[in-house]
This record gives sequence, structure tokens and C-alpha cells, in this order.
Amino acid sequence: MKRITVLIFLPALFFISATLFAQPSKILNSSELKLALEKLNVLGSVLYIAAHPDDENTAVLSYFSTGKHMKTGYLSVTRGDGGQNLIGNEQDEQLGVIRTQELLSARKIDGAEQFFTRAIDFGYSKSPEESLEFWGREEILSDVVWVIRKFRPDIIITRFPATGQGGHGHHTASAILAIEAFEIAGNPAKFPEQLKYVDIWQPKRLFWNGWLPALQSQNVNLNSLCKIDVGDYNPLLGKSYSEVAAESRTMHKSQGFGSSGRRGENLNYFQHIEGDIAQADLFEEIDLTWNRVKNSEIISKLLSEANKKFNPENPSDILPILLDAYKEMQKHEENYWITKKEKELLDVIRSASGLWIEAIANNYSYSPGNEIQISAGIVNRSDFPFKLEAINISYLQNDSVYNIPLPKSVFISKDYTINLPENINITQPYWLKQQRNKFTYNVDDVELIGKPENNPPLTAQFILSTPDGDITLSTPVFYRWTDPVEGEKYRPVEIVPSVSIKLQDKIYLFPSNESREIIFSLRNNTSAFNGKVKLNLPPGWKVTPDEVSVNLNRLNEEKQLNFSITPPSQPDEAEFTIEVISGNNIYNREMITLDYPHIQAQTIFPIASGKLIRFETDKIVNTIGYIEGSGDDIPKYLEQLGYKIEKLSDAHLENGLLKYDAIITGIRTYNTRSRLEVLNKKLLDYVFNGGTLIVQYNTNQDLVTNEIGPYPFEITRGRVTDEESPVNFLKPEHKLLNYPNKITEKDFEGWMQERGLYFTGNPDAHYETIISMNDKNEDSLNGGLIFTNYGKGVFIYTSFSFFRQLPAGVPGAYRLLINLISAGNHSG
Repeated sequence: MKRITVLIFLPALFFISATLFAQPSKILNSSELKLALEKLNVLGSVLYIAAHPDDENTAVLSYFSTGKHMKTGYLSVTRGDGGQNLIGNEQDEQLGVIRTQELLSARKIDGAEQFFTRAIDFGYSKSPEESLEFWGREEILSDVVWVIRKFRPDIIITRFPATGQGGHGHHTASAILAIEAFEIAGNPAKFPEQLKYVDIWQPKRLFWNGWLPALQSQNVNLNSLCKIDVGDYNPLLGKSYSEVAAESRTMHKSQGFGSSGRRGENLNYFQHIEGDIAQADLFEEIDLTWNRVKNSEIISKLLSEANKKFNPENPSDILPILLDAYKEMQKHEENYWITKKEKELLDVIRSASGLWIEAIANNYSYSPGNEIQISAGIVNRSDFPFKLEAINISYLQNDSVYNIPLPKSVFISKDYTINLPENINITQPYWLKQQRNKFTYNVDDVELIGKPENNPPLTAQFILSTPDGDITLSTPVFYRWTDPVEGEKYRPVEIVPSVSIKLQDKIYLFPSNESREIIFSLRNNTSAFNGKVKLNLPPGWKVTPDEVSVNLNRLNEEKQLNFSITPPSQPDEAEFTIEVISGNNIYNREMITLDYPHIQAQTIFPIASGKLIRFETDKIVNTIGYIEGSGDDIPKYLEQLGYKIEKLSDAHLENGLLKYDAIITGIRTYNTRSRLEVLNKKLLDYVFNGGTLIVQYNTNQDLVTNEIGPYPFEITRGRVTDEESPVNFLKPEHKLLNYPNKITEKDFEGWMQERGLYFTGNPDAHYETIISMNDKNEDSLNGGLIFTNYGKGVFIYTSFSFFRQLPAGVPGAYRLLINLISAGNHSG
């Protein structure tokens, strides 16, 4: 009899994608087990497609996955790399990793599977044409087709229409890609290279999950559309699907999408776009039964019998029936639905018997060649006569054969010592392993495309015998510890470089030709490490010393190193890299852990590099108060220039004396600091009495006060997304463009992702507008930088994206911001 191995790590309502391995497998409770039993007899699938993490309709996902027992997936075209971040300072690739994990946390709640393409979220796009051009239309279309062919959905649902009503160019592009992929996924002449791994697949129909205002604006007869009630209550969950959806959507914490559950009727409408027309039911004329698999009548009958005889107080009663059904599945040749249902059935068998399996390492990180101690354990919490035949762990030379019974409630544990190979890969997210293109990630292995994350680096297999044959259950290897507050915690084992580098800063500023130190540390991730460290610099920059020898004798030992950098006398920009050389090996990776309570901790390994910027400027003021908003790194870069920065709490604003040369509010401060509704008057009094207040961008929703400045202005949704768009100096003689730095068009070269966002509009006549800019074929926007004198002081509002430009090392952005900071000290 053939064996089948299923990787078990399913902490959600029921079976979820096999890539979610945040902790060992959860034993399904009786309600969840009942849902899983019902799902075994449903052979239908739906794929939801949109552009970003947080675009998905989690209520619809929950409805189909949990309520209708469909195999349900969400394809997010991007990982959200270009979004904002309300919980930290991470941007770009690091934010993409966080938002990937937020989606996986959401899927654990709503029960769907998660997929991605290689497209990078490059920020707001005003047209689908731009999005598709930047991404490479054919490349990302092939990814969407690949996911459809692998997932084989009966129906596809898009979150956005292809008409542009979704606003964001990425949104519309996701719908265009979905429609094109729907049309060609069943055509063997399209992307034929994929057919080495998958078969063609033609979904039955495609819908747009229209939102009510958009449908009403089109005068659509709602009675003519298919609809579902996501407010329907599921007594096995004790919740409606819209309540489950709120919990799922709340996982998008970096975007501030905490949601409240909705009770009562909640209709969702679906407009037909492609394929066969459905009159009332999205799945009309689609067979959702075992009739889809030839000669499966016995399987269907057995699964129905198991569901009917299920006893929630003693789930193991139905194990003989389940194992009979499993044996019947084993008789079939490889088949898409057989493979899927075998995995689901094994999880039901495991939960019905209360089988717990685990493989626990003595640490969470190891480097290639390390020795790892693993304790593998299993307990059978039923009376069913399982036997443990063998345990096999990745890189273990031979199976450990036992052939021992598993009596009820007896925990059996075995310890192993494994030597990791020298050539084992570090656990870098697969899409970050290679140098990316500007708008797409490079992935060589086609079978990785679409997956949300890496497969686990180490797994343990438990081979069990039953009266009906063998089954194999697998689990990733975890590290486990007890947190004094949160209790039992797990994290996956990581493979890390033998030595890693930790940079204090990625940008080093040289406002004069004086030398300065670059400080970084090395961490030893193995037993002992010896090598030499050097900085690589381009001509014109000097480093002292040339290299440094290091000896690290203990695991996790760290050593700090200092190198002195002397810049050229003239303005210049340069990249530097750090290398640690040991024998024939070169180590050049940082090790950065992204750890938030709502996601599984992630470690990434970017190249240890940074940017050196030599530019001329004068520091006119000294002390700056900084009011943090949703998170940015601007203060640490200003400190490099010699400014004394003090971060201001609400209490400080309320009780302290605001004796600063300038005060700056961070991005979205007026969206996130509720006390500013009251305390903003104190800031305006500070300006009136001679201070300089610089307010960075805020969104036009959820403002704590509409009276940000001393005189009225609006915050619009206007933005300039082309970072290379030309700029026009409306008042070239204004001090903001001349003191202490002469600002020219060159200062707007090399900007990242965008010029600015949420520009101001309709400013009071007291304000001066200084600069205008626009995207191609659009009217000029003048509200990116407004200025006014108020009393003895200066108020400035800027929508320019300094929070992106300073970490990217854009010299002109530094020079312009210095001018804003200095504006109150210019007498002209």
C-alpha cells in the first residue's frame, strides 16, 4: 500500500495552506472537527484576486471557506512593500515581509489559503497602464495563470473592476490580470513552460465582488446579481462570517485596519464578468461532490457515514470509518482532488484521535555545519491501536525504527543529534534571495512562485501503522519556550550565517570634509569564528584601518568594530559594503528580526551595505523637538547632522516649556496622536511666540483636529507619484529655497517612490505656496509646501515624502529639510 505524507501544522478553524507553520498542529475541537468532516465531502474552490494585503474581502473568504467548505484562496498581486506602516519604522522589503505575515495571520482566522505574484508594490499608481508597464505585464500575468493552474478554482472573484473605479492603478491592474488569466489559463499555448509542473485549467466563471455605492452609481439592478449573506450565523463557530472577517481583517495592524464585527444581514453582490452566466448561485452547474472523481462512490459514502455518526463527546468512534475512507483514496491514481482530500482526511484522523506530534530543537537558530539537538514526541489520546513505526527527521542519516504501540495518553519522546550540512541554505525569504529588479522580485525556482513563504528548513516525520495500513504525519521543527506573560511560545528553526553583521546606520552623512566613524558589530552564530573584516569603498573615499582581525570564541558572542571614513572634499555619494573573510568563505549579511505580537517572527538577511553622502550645508539651529506619528526615522538622521533631538510625549507637550529652535511633527501625527485635538493650540502659541513648526503629511481621514495651522487649509488626496516629475519653483527667491542651501532642480534628483502625498488645497491667503509639481498629463499641484508667518514665528506644512527620502539618502531632501528647519532664523 502506498504511503502519503501530510505536513501537519494547522492552527486555524480547519485545514489551511501547508505553508502556515507558526506552531505545531492544533488539535481541532469538536465544532472545528465537525466543520472539517463536512468539508471532506465538498469538492469546490474559489480564488479571490486583488492587488495588496488588506484588499481582500475577509467576510467573503470566511463565508466560502468555513461556511460553504470550499477550498478558498486569496491571491494578492503584491506583498504591500510600498504601503505605510503604523506600527514601526520598517519600509520597502521589510514592510513587505511584515504584511505577508499579517496576511498569513488573517488566513489562520478566516481559513483561506494565501498566494502572491512577484510584483512589487511601488506605491500609489494612478493608472493600470503604468502598473502593468512597471511590473512587466507578461511576467505577472504568467504568475496569475500559474496560481490558477495550481489552485484550480471553479470560480474567480475580483475585488476591483477593470473599469478604474477602484482608484489605485494597482487595483485596476489586478482585475485586468485576473480577466486575462481567466481567459488563457485553459489554453496550452499560453505559458507552455508551466505544463511541466501543472495542467491547464479553465475556471467556470469570473465575478466582480462589487461594493454597493459603485453598483448603484451604475444603476445596476441588484436583483439581477448573485448575492450571498456574509452576516449569516454559524452556530458551530458561535459567530457570523462578518464577525470572523473582522478578526481576520484586524490582523492588518501595520495599516491600522482594526475592525469591529458586524451582526445581522450583510449582503454581498457579484457582477458577472467572464465565463458561463449564473442566475442565482455563483456555483450553478458546478458539481461540488465526489462525482468529480471517477469511482469515488465508496469514498463519498464512507465520509458521509463518518459525518453522520460523529460523536462530539468521543470523536475517535469514527476512526475506523475514516481509515477505511483513507484506504479507498489510496487505491486511486494520483488526482488533484484525491491529493487534497487525503491531506484533509489525515488531519481529521489526527484530530479525531487527539494525536499530538512535535519536534522541538534546543535553540531557534543554527548555522550551516552546526549540531542540533531535537526532541521528537508523540501522544495518542484515544483508545485506537496506533503503533509508532518510525521517526525520520531532515538530515538524520537513517529512520529510527521503533514498532511500538501508542497507548492512550502516554507521551513518547525520543532525542536526536543531527549535524546540519555545510551547504544548507539560510532561511532568507525566497523572494529576497536574489537582487530584485526595480518593480519585480527575481525567483529562479518556478515551483516557489505564488507561495507566501519558504517551506520549513527542518521537518520530522512520524510513521504510524493502523489495522488498515501506514500513515505519515509531519511537522516542522520548532523552538519552544515559556514566556512569563504569554505562556507557551513557538518559533520556527532558522538557518543563519556563521557570522552576521549589525549596522548601526545605513546612511552616513558628511556635511563637511571631516572624518567620522562607522560603527557596526559582528555576531558569532557558531561555536567559534576567526576571520578578517574590511570595508569596500569607491575611489575618493578613505577608510582606516584597511582591515581588522576578529576572533569570536562563543556562540552569540558579539564584537563591536569601528572604522574611520574620510570623505572627498567635494559633494559625492558612495555605496559601501562590509565583508568578513574566513578561509575561502565571505560573509556579508546582516541579520534583522521583525517581531510583532500578531505575526510569526521573521528573520531576513540583507547585504551589509550602506550609503555615504558628502554634501555642503550649514547647521543654523541646534535644538529640535520631534512629535512622533505613525513611525519614521527622520530624528536619527537629523542627529547625524549635529542637531539635538528631543522626542516629545503628550505629557511633555502638556506640561513642558517648548523652548526649541524648531518643532517637527512626524508623518500622520494628526491622525495618530489624539491629544493634539487639545494640545495643538499650545503648538500654535509656540509659533506665535517665535517658534518654527514643521508639520509633515497627514491623511485627510481620521484627523484629530481640522485646525492644524494658524489659518485654514484642506488636506486633499492629491499626490505626485512620479518621483522624477519636474518641479517648478513658484517663488525662487523665497528663503525656503535659498537659506542656508540654494535649492535647485538637482535637489529633486534621485527621489524614491514619490514626490509627496496628500497635498494641501485651498490654503488661506496668509499662506505662500513655494513649489508646484505634477504627474504626467495632470494639473499642477501647488500644495506640497506651504508657508506662513504667524506672530513672531513660522508655520510650515509639507506633503513631501521626507520619511522615504532621508532613509534612502537623497541629498537634496536633506538640504531642503534643513532649510525648513532654519526658516525661523532667517532675517530676510
